[in-house]
Amino acid sequence: MAHELITLLGRYGLWIVFGNVLVKQLGVPVPALPTLVIAGALVAAGKLPAPALIAVAVLACLIADSAWFAAGRRYGNGVMKTLCRLSLTPDSCVSDTQDRFERWGTSALVVAKFVPGLAVIAAPLAGAARVRWPSFLFFDSLGSTLWVGAEVICGMLLGEQIELLLARVGSVGLSAAIVLGLLLAAYVAFKWWQRWHFFRRLRMARISVNELYRLMAADPAPVIVDVRSALARSLQPQRIPGAVQVVPHAFERPAQELPRDRDIGVYCSCPNEASAAQVAKLLIDNGFTRVRPLLGGLDAWIAAGYSVETLAAGEAAVDVVTAPLEHPIPRI
Repeated sequence: MAHELITLLGRYGLWIVFGNVLVKQLGVPVPALPTLVIAGALVAAGKLPAPALIAVAVLACLIADSAWFAAGRRYGNGVMKTLCRLSLTPDSCVSDTQDRFERWGTSALVVAKFVPGLAVIAAPLAGAARVRWPSFLFFDSLGSTLWVGAEVICGMLLGEQIELLLARVGSVGLSAAIVLGLLLAAYVAFKWWQRWHFFRRLRMARISVNELYRLMAADPAPVIVDVRSALARSLQPQRIPGAVQVVPHAFERPAQELPRDRDIGVYCSCPNEASAAQVAKLLIDNGFTRVRPLLGGLDAWIAAGYSVETLAAGEAAVDVVTAPLEHPIPRI
């Protein structure tokens, strides 16, 4: 059985690697690391050619990433919102991931596949930020090659141990397949539990757009806090009139200046108000009692037909993009 398994991988290994990496990079929660590591072991055993293996895996990455990049260029921030709604790790889809991209610029594509969360949205984020195709392909190719190469080299170094493991897996046949299937199901179930726990932790009362609009006509008016990242603001350069713009990861100091005797509405443009709820929870933990995330965020406000302010160029700036853009975002 082990010999047949190794023969199968040796004969169709390149196709298996291509398909596994492609669906993984398209967003299907199927790990590609085991396949690449086993393929690396077969390279060490002389059963697969290393250049062809790396080439097909990198090609699969580029096909999937290019599709997401093109979607980001066409549909902008909507693609990231969709990905975050489907993601098993929604906590990695909020503004801290966009902040990473802002700090690192397009060079983030080089390390994106090694960073949870950033790997999910790096390509569509680069597309939405209007990174040029040549720059995207260069950085993404480099990052994909490093990611594939690291896992293949790991497999080559552990070649003998992996062959022994394959032999044991082959000896138990169907039982091994059932165990592997159960492990995959357990992994997906665990990630879904993490997702549920994340949203449960942020469960709190929301304020509707209609209620916030009515409160804005009262005296004193509520304080409205925009916690979108700079990149999110550049993709949607609007805000609720009078909103104070604060980046979540640098929120501690501005929070000390907020009034404790007024209503505070916090909004973002992410699914399930994740960033806004995180900041609201931070404020509540620090003694604020009249703070609520805006249900539906900025999109709900705009959909309700209420007025917005257009951000000035500097207010919507992203000042860390390192590769040339087709339509450069003004710097602060």
